[in-house]
Amino acid sequence: MAGVMDSVNQRTQLVGQNRLELLLFRLDGPQLYGINVFKVREVLQCPKLTVMPKSHPVVCGVASIRGATIPILDLAMATGSGALKDQSSPFVIITEYNTKTQGFLVGAVERIVNMNWEEIHPPPKGTGRDHYLTAVTRLDNQLVEIIDVEKILSEVSPSSESISQGVVDVDTHTKAVSLRVLTVDDSSVARKQVSRCLQTVGVEVVSLNDGRQALEYLRKLVDEGKDPSEEFLMMISDIEMPEMDGYTLTSEIRSDPRMQNLHIILHTSLSGVFNQAMVKKVGANDFLAKFRPDDLASRVVDRIKEADHS
Repeated sequence: MAGVMDSVNQRTQLVGQNRLELLLFRLDGPQLYGINVFKVREVLQCPKLTVMPKSHPVVCGVASIRGATIPILDLAMATGSGALKDQSSPFVIITEYNTKTQGFLVGAVERIVNMNWEEIHPPPKGTGRDHYLTAVTRLDNQLVEIIDVEKILSEVSPSSESISQGVVDVDTHTKAVSLRVLTVDDSSVARKQVSRCLQTVGVEVVSLNDGRQALEYLRKLVDEGKDPSEEFLMMISDIEMPEMDGYTLTSEIRSDPRMQNLHIILHTSLSGVFNQAMVKKVGANDFLAKFRPDDLASRVVDRIKEADHS
């Protein structure tokens, strides 16, 4: 238990400092890719795979790892580059996204680097809408591409976006129409998922792409004499974002008396192991795993009822 707590404490030191650790890897060529270490459970040589009939073409098979059956996705194929060519000694990166575990087949794994989110930037404009990048950075004069894994997973195994009957009652929906929710997420897929869910609840949605943009937007509001907690029912923010992560965004909001009362939910695909410690440290009201429409809608409904009684 002491070892687990040491790990929690070590990782939470990065929280609110706008820092992250990236695991660097390659597919077929020299191009470097990165994935947040928080998402990684382990890295291993590719085990024996069992091909599953009628599975998605991107799924190379399933592997039995530590007693669990885990789907293995060919990351090169998933991003439109064709199947991994060199499969003589591939690696598998076992990850957890949105409470689901899957492995990504890659050509080589390099090392872990500690970076600042300010060094991570959105994909260059002009790359179109069909790319699979969520961000880019430079390391030793080499471009590192960070893949939008949520987009890949939404294509391979789409999650339901519908809200169950009874989650939103007529009275709450009526009250929701006059309310607004601010959402912040760098993934276009996640932004659309959240917006559709919230619009079903009935609230108006204002969507922004990263923490820096959100902080500037909120600061402009308060400079105009407006209170964000009165303008918005709540802010629902992703954690991993270029320029400024959700932890730092939350810390900045809480440190400004003019907007510190804004209700904040961190909406994350990160593993839940460290979330409680992180949420407490930065002062968020709650966290929620992506993407569970009923849970998200319920949080908004609860907030509407709280606001109605305040």
